[in-house]
Amino acid sequence: SAEPGQPESRGPAGEPAWVTAFVRQREERDKVARLKEEQSRRKKREDRLEKMRHNVQLKYTAKRKRAEEDEAKRLLQLSKEILSEGAGVDVLEQLDHNEEELILAEYESDEEKKAVAGAEEDDDDLEEEHVTKIYYCSRTHSQLSQFVREVQKSPFGKETRLVSLGSRQNLCVNEEVRRLGALQLINDRCMEMQKNKHEKKSDEEKEGKKRRVSGTVCPFYSYEQMQFLRDEVLVEVKDIEQLVALGRESKACPYYGSRYAIPAAQLVVLPYQMLLHEPTRSAAGIKLKDQVVIIDEAHNLIDTITCIHSAEVTGSQLCCAHSQLLQYMERYRKRLKAKNLMYIKQILYLLERFVAMLGGSVKQNPSCQAVSQTGTVLKSINDFLFQSQIDNINLFKVQRYCEKSLISRKLFGFVERYGGPATAVKTNKENQKLAGLQSFLLSLQQGSAREGTPQSPPVEAESSQLQTASPLMQIEGFLSALTNANQDGRVILNRQGTVGQSSLKFLLLNPAVHFAKVVEECRAVIIAGGTMQPVADFREQLLSCAGVDPSRVVEFSCGHVIPPENILPIILCSGPSNQQLEFTYQTRDLPQMMDETGRILCNLCNVVPGGVVCFFPSYDYEKQVHAHWEKTGLLTRLAAKKKIFQEPKKASQVEQLLVSPSPQRCSQAGGQLTGALLLSVVGGKMSEGINFSDDLGRCVVMVGMPYPNIKSPELQEKMTWLDKTMARAAGQAPSRVLIENLCMKAVNQSIGRAIRHQKDFASILLLDHRYARPATLNKLPQWIRERTQVKPAFGSAFAELRK
Repeated sequence: SAEPGQPESRGPAGEPAWVTAFVRQREERDKVARLKEEQSRRKKREDRLEKMRHNVQLKYTAKRKRAEEDEAKRLLQLSKEILSEGAGVDVLEQLDHNEEELILAEYESDEEKKAVAGAEEDDDDLEEEHVTKIYYCSRTHSQLSQFVREVQKSPFGKETRLVSLGSRQNLCVNEEVRRLGALQLINDRCMEMQKNKHEKKSDEEKEGKKRRVSGTVCPFYSYEQMQFLRDEVLVEVKDIEQLVALGRESKACPYYGSRYAIPAAQLVVLPYQMLLHEPTRSAAGIKLKDQVVIIDEAHNLIDTITCIHSAEVTGSQLCCAHSQLLQYMERYRKRLKAKNLMYIKQILYLLERFVAMLGGSVKQNPSCQAVSQTGTVLKSINDFLFQSQIDNINLFKVQRYCEKSLISRKLFGFVERYGGPATAVKTNKENQKLAGLQSFLLSLQQGSAREGTPQSPPVEAESSQLQTASPLMQIEGFLSALTNANQDGRVILNRQGTVGQSSLKFLLLNPAVHFAKVVEECRAVIIAGGTMQPVADFREQLLSCAGVDPSRVVEFSCGHVIPPENILPIILCSGPSNQQLEFTYQTRDLPQMMDETGRILCNLCNVVPGGVVCFFPSYDYEKQVHAHWEKTGLLTRLAAKKKIFQEPKKASQVEQLLVSPSPQRCSQAGGQLTGALLLSVVGGKMSEGINFSDDLGRCVVMVGMPYPNIKSPELQEKMTWLDKTMARAAGQAPSRVLIENLCMKAVNQSIGRAIRHQKDFASILLLDHRYARPATLNKLPQWIRERTQVKPAFGSAFAELRK
């Protein structure tokens, strides 16, 4: 304390000095305690990892224990089969038992989260704090596997704790579940098998209960086995294929085993659809708080977010789901709890109102109901809810019920087993003794027919493939989309011909609302790609709308690995006969424009030694030009120099085209042909993710500017929304900037197909004088823009190409 007669010293805030000193000391003590605690946790984690690396005996002990357990289970199952054969189980009782798995369990709507019973109770590692990590996302599993292989080859490969995440479709090792094929079916079946396990455990605890729980339990969902797999994943870097092989070997689920490894991992590799969808992110146990996220191949990031959160259902699907669900409710009405019946009736009412909005009725065949007012109508979410008279239903609760009760899976099992009407699902179970139920369903059909309800709608010609899931799964997605904020989306009513052909579609207008949480929680987000130009869309539509401070956004662009002389980009303004090149909707169909394009390609094929890839704005225009050249004889002249290929519409045929020996053989020396000419389409199968490296692609030709269809209702609504919410940039309306950016993104993706490695070389020819406009030229990638030459006449351009 201060001496008597002397004033007491005070801090900057007017507090006594001893108070300030005490607060500072306490903060220092707390900081030291936190650091000690963090150091202790890190030491425990490192000790555990070191033990896993060196304790080889652990692996063999676990394997031997699993083998003993499997043998015991096998013997137990064998004894049960022998007993059941001797007892002679009554057929009707067995049938009743088989139907147990189709009955919905009692649903508690107010219970948001249930504590998962089972093996997790005994393990504290599940609550382990997440270490600072990098989430690396890309578009496809093949790109992720390529990245993992590079990590394995790097100097950090042995020390990095890397986890590869994927969907059940990629990681499931249970063959019975994998055979279902469709992702939604696999997800539902997996969840149901877990539920069976928990129900079985709770029922076994109840003594004297005779009825046993139906349904099988997944043999790979054992926490001890998954813990072993988690440890193996953390010790050594593995891609998805190696992870699946390890899961089969150790009889552990790679899907859940990899998720248990997330907290201790330093690098998590996953498809960016999994990271961008919040429910999937939460289910996977991904925590973005203060972590680093890298989104690679992000040129279509905005479109991906829009697609993930948009949904569409057809009139056929709505009527089909209503018919199936109504039969399910009638069959099990006496067995279902009151809450289940209430929610099923609400869903049936929603389906009725959706069909009514399309101008039809669920009591008639959707393929036979003509729509009186055809066309496309856009509505806000609130207007749609009020006009369809469903604004009094809590869609959040209905959506949660659909997710928690597994009603889609139960309904699909019901249809698959009993072959109810209004479905095209094939059953894989034969010789079932279901005469009683089939006659019941037949009576329902006859009763419906008397009331004017048709039998199952005929399968449309274009959907020759059989449905792989209940249509209720698509409807669940649509219900989820309707829970978005009113200003962030629109509902599109597309009425075409019949009710079956008509559809309801939710269009997300503001992708930033779903991306905002990612950029808010992460300490850093890196949006990367080989061709990101133009970047204005990312900055304005994603980051600015998500509330990101402009000072936080940093743009970086680097040059290409190839030397400047290995690329020759040319903007050609006119053709060999001085015809100005302007491929607008009004002029591109003129015969002289198609002839001029053919003459340019004929000259190119004379000087280009390898393959030529020619991109057209659409499939229809490519077919039109091909037919015109065939008629005028230009195609014969082209075929004399290059073997001509057309881009297939089916994805399965793309790989066959690229690996076929024809493009390679036709470039052999001594022959008349000097390579191949591929007529391709912007935005098609060959415009993204395909390598036309080396002689497969020495010249890329872009015919016109592939602007999107401005008459599309979805695009018009997006343009209107942008004009209302975004500020004008450099005197241009945001809607106009969007159109330009969509066009140039497609161009940049297409022309980048030919330069695929450091020693590759190619020429790029842009056939339209509009590419020479400064605003358009600036939207080309920097490494192309710096080397681009604008040629008003064909002669000088041809001379450069010849060099």
